[in-house]
Amino acid sequence: MAGFDYDLGVLGGGAAGLTMTAGAAQLGVKTILIEKEPALGGDCLHYGCVPSKTLIRSARVYHQMKNAARYGLPAVPPPPVEFSRLSARIAGVIAAIQRHDSVERFCRLGAEVVFGSARFLDEHRVELEGRRIAAGKWLIATGSSPEVPPVPGLEGVPYLTNREMFSLPSLPESLLVLGAGPIAIEMAQAFRRLGSRVSVVQRSGQILSKEDQDLADLVMQRLQEEGVEFHLNSKVLSASEKAGRPQLTIQNAQGQENTLSAEQLLVALGRRANLEGLNLEAAGVEYSPRGLVLDSRLRTSQKHIYGAGDVTGAYQFTHAAGYEAGVALANAVFRLPRKVDYTFLPWCTFCDPELASLGLNEKAAQKAGVKYSLWSEEFAANDRALAEGEGLGCIKLLLDKDERPLGVQILGPRAGELLGEWVAVAGGRVKLSTLAGAVHPYPTLGEINKRVAGDVMAPKLFSDTVKNGLKFFFHTKGRACGQEKP
Repeated sequence: MAGFDYDLGVLGGGAAGLTMTAGAAQLGVKTILIEKEPALGGDCLHYGCVPSKTLIRSARVYHQMKNAARYGLPAVPPPPVEFSRLSARIAGVIAAIQRHDSVERFCRLGAEVVFGSARFLDEHRVELEGRRIAAGKWLIATGSSPEVPPVPGLEGVPYLTNREMFSLPSLPESLLVLGAGPIAIEMAQAFRRLGSRVSVVQRSGQILSKEDQDLADLVMQRLQEEGVEFHLNSKVLSASEKAGRPQLTIQNAQGQENTLSAEQLLVALGRRANLEGLNLEAAGVEYSPRGLVLDSRLRTSQKHIYGAGDVTGAYQFTHAAGYEAGVALANAVFRLPRKVDYTFLPWCTFCDPELASLGLNEKAAQKAGVKYSLWSEEFAANDRALAEGEGLGCIKLLLDKDERPLGVQILGPRAGELLGEWVAVAGGRVKLSTLAGAVHPYPTLGEINKRVAGDVMAPKLFSDTVKNGLKFFFHTKGRACGQEKP
């Protein structure tokens, strides 16, 4: 673009920023990517999705080792966990993925990458370590940071967030978790399986509060069976430190107070958009405590400045960030009026069993006043789940009045992978009859998707109308057994 150093400037080298940079550079758009951290990859790679799933996998293996007798194997109690070895494994996985997010790779694609903290000077220029950079269009994709609640005394207490917990020098003997969202629940289960005593404090009466309570309660039941202690409907009155150990004073719904103490305190109460220091006022960009103020094309109040990723304040998932960057790319580079659509955005909490969702769940449908019919199948009726000793959970399918999917929730083994079939069904507008008629290999967990779709089709296929038609045209004789139907 004439008059500017670059066609496009990108602030933030996480999922959204990297997607936008790679796409634009390959299209011949002169692009500069600015990242404030010393390496590309964002929170997901270094402190979020990648290290947490690596830790969860190790914890699951250790849990299976401790429970070998459940699988008909000799009971051989494993030795205690050396957390430094887990931290080394996590670092190794991060390093392997980091190569894909290297400066060299983006340079080969045609983009310039620089590091440091940038601030807007006006709607087209930023200042970076004394250097002034002008771009015709900008993407703000600076991500988010852990939200720290205004608990009296917390500022003077040592606590962990997702940035510190994967590099601990040793496994904490006990862990106090403040919050019960996805990160909190995943880490509570993982650390309990590794050997820590874990307590979870939640201000509401349900963990995973955005999910249907029946499914969230099953997750809590599993964690309780594994030894995690829950304090629901609990207000945190204060935080303090005693003998080098953090402690929380809480009050339950009945007004009773209790003090909880642990070796480590994990604060996992959500995220806040990283907008501080950007000097958005100088650029004329509007924002709120939630994040950037954007239209459906992800444009800010300055139409040449876009937002994507956690700064949108919408869905703080890595895959959402990548999707949003694609929308911003279409608008900024191709100038196509593409809008975001979160109707069937999937997400998954990687506890065991996993809890994956797509579209509306019952809680959201009821809140929106949407009428639906519910179809469900239990994993206890799935042969592969039984063979693997993982029969807890179910699939829930919500249909509208025309029997089109409104949403799917799966609580069960590898639920995040199973949801992929429903992503294709929703995205491709595949009919349920097509899914019901598809051939799945046996025995697989994926048969549960076919089974619930078949449940919807069965009343039509095996109706009295069909049976009477067969009798009329082909003279079928009816039941061969006199017993009543089950």
